Amino acid sequence: MLVFVWGIPAFKKAADAMSAPAFPVAGLHNVILRDYPVVPKPTIEKPTKPEEAVFKLNWLSATGTGILAASILAGFIMGFGPGGLARVYAQTLWRVRYSLITIAAMLGLGYVTKYSGTDATLGLALAKTGSLYPFFGTLLGWLGVALTGSDTASNVLFGSLQKITAEQTGISPTLMAAANSSGGVMGKMVDAQSIVVASTATNWYGHEGTILRYVFFHSIALAALVGVLVYLQAYVPPFTSMVVK
Repeated sequence: MLVFVWGIPAFKKAADAMSAPAFPVAGLHNVILRDYPVVPKPTIEKPTKPEEAVFKLNWLSATGTGILAASILAGFIMGFGPGGLARVYAQTLWRVRYSLITIAAMLGLGYVTKYSGTDATLGLALAKTGSLYPFFGTLLGWLGVALTGSDTASNVLFGSLQKITAEQTGISPTLMAAANSSGGVMGKMVDAQSIVVASTATNWYGHEGTILRYVFFHSIALAALVGVLVYLQAYVPPFTSMVVK
């Protein structure tokens, strides 16, 4: 119930109004400019704006805060005292310490990819595939989640790029935005975060490579099948009627 409440936009807005400090990243904020064709060609009316680099600490509205509140409430209901809850929390934090470091590193990699222009380079390269772009654009979403561990982060990295490239190749931007998310879901099973969390939760430390080898083929195969479906939706009736206009 608490997690549901934390997901309500009105609650998030109210929580952010109470506390959501923002920290511009020195040396990066409003320094990077994206040029055509990564962004639409600048005009006098709409000049190119510098990329913002602001760390927003929305700790109060974050879903994790709702989960923490729910766990504390559940602990009290089950008869734990404050000391017992603190011990369990400390034990859990120690158990997942390597997972947390890995997750933080992969999220950081996602931002490095964005601000270094790697996402733009990959997207422009894939745009050269022409009519096959719906298939390879879907795999771009897979790559984004495989790198960052998050479908949301993949959409942040490649969402605008998918839209611009789709417009350049005459494909529905809505379709490619959806393909970025759909292909990304297939990359979830091979991202470092998921594998490390799984090995930690099951006490199978040191076997992350084995897990990756087992699931990698399935991930690629499923992403390719989604890519084929997106290709059909882009060009072949009656699949084209499935695309929202």
